[in-house]
Amino acid sequence: MLKRFIPAFAFSWYHFLFALLGAIVFLFPARKLIVIGVTGTNGKSTTVEMIAKIFEAAGIKTASLSSVRFKIGGKQWRNTLKMTMPGRFFIQKFLRQAVNGGCTHAIVEATSEGIVQHRHRFLNFHTAVFTNLSPEHIERHGSFEKYKEAKGKLFQAVKKVHVINVDDPNAGYFLQFPAEKVIRYSLADAKNIQLNLKLLGEFNMYNALAAISVAEELGIPPDVSKRALETMEGVPGRMEVVVSEPFRVVVDYAFTPAALEKVYKTLMPRICVLGAAGGGRDKWKRPVLGKLAATHCREVIVTNEDPYEEDPQKIIDEVAAGAENKAVLKILDRREAIAKALSLAQPGDTVVITGKGFENSIAVAGGKKIPWDDRKVVQEEMDKLKKK
Repeated sequence: MLKRFIPAFAFSWYHFLFALLGAIVFLFPARKLIVIGVTGTNGKSTTVEMIAKIFEAAGIKTASLSSVRFKIGGKQWRNTLKMTMPGRFFIQKFLRQAVNGGCTHAIVEATSEGIVQHRHRFLNFHTAVFTNLSPEHIERHGSFEKYKEAKGKLFQAVKKVHVINVDDPNAGYFLQFPAEKVIRYSLADAKNIQLNLKLLGEFNMYNALAAISVAEELGIPPDVSKRALETMEGVPGRMEVVVSEPFRVVVDYAFTPAALEKVYKTLMPRICVLGAAGGGRDKWKRPVLGKLAATHCREVIVTNEDPYEEDPQKIIDEVAAGAENKAVLKILDRREAIAKALSLAQPGDTVVITGKGFENSIAVAGGKKIPWDDRKVVQEEMDKLKKK
């Protein structure tokens, strides 16, 4: 309501001053760290995890902050905030704890919303990483161009090192920002490294190349990075294989069309369970997600995800509408939808459940959160199937 009467620049100053206050309260902890910021539409969390894995293999005590979890050295805890890039005081406090815990490096997942609200300020970034860009948060920013500009502000603020995926069509925009050093990475580089990842998907090779580029710039030899990444089993809720036999069940966080298409093309699923978030978030993509599922999956089940204040059935109907002539099952209860998918699966099939990944709750009206874990529900429903 207040936004109707207060100019945008006033809100911007509020966010900036709040960021400054947080840095002052916690004594500018980022000044004692080498901080890497990772931004883009998809792959941010996995890239953060990969960089942290390499740093740890190199004997560097590291802190990391992503939508998956928070880590300070050997201590880690789940990100339950439903906020990829937390508030300014949280970040500054986190970095102060990292410094006090003996960390010398920190990796921060940076979002467009966080950047617009100046959460990236006073983090003293050494390196900015660009993974890729596709339409997201369009209703929040007003257009794709403004969304891209929000991401660009991170590169505008970072003067030392930029690491950029030059295979992405939007790379040119990010290459225009000056830096002491600009590192370009491309899938063609993978031939020279001969990296054998356990993680599925071409997109994970891109994430690995970004992580290796960051590490090499900081003096970590490629063979150290290679060994670290080849032992990496995966990231919770990111292309995570929850069941292997008699059919495969994979849980993934993908909630944008670009991410979902990459998951589907990699896994070639037979049965897909998906939904879309409410809260007025990118309503345009709902039928697009439905169309992708209808194109790539034999069976499509559309279910509840994070409705917030919206009518969940309406969201489901909008996603299902994109499937056009394909028969789609619409099941409001997410557990029931997962159970149905498992009951339809035949030996050798792949069931893909997207939209939630590692999240531990479903956000509903009134600010309430219902405890949830797709992976746990899959295991519980599989146990029931085995007993039948």
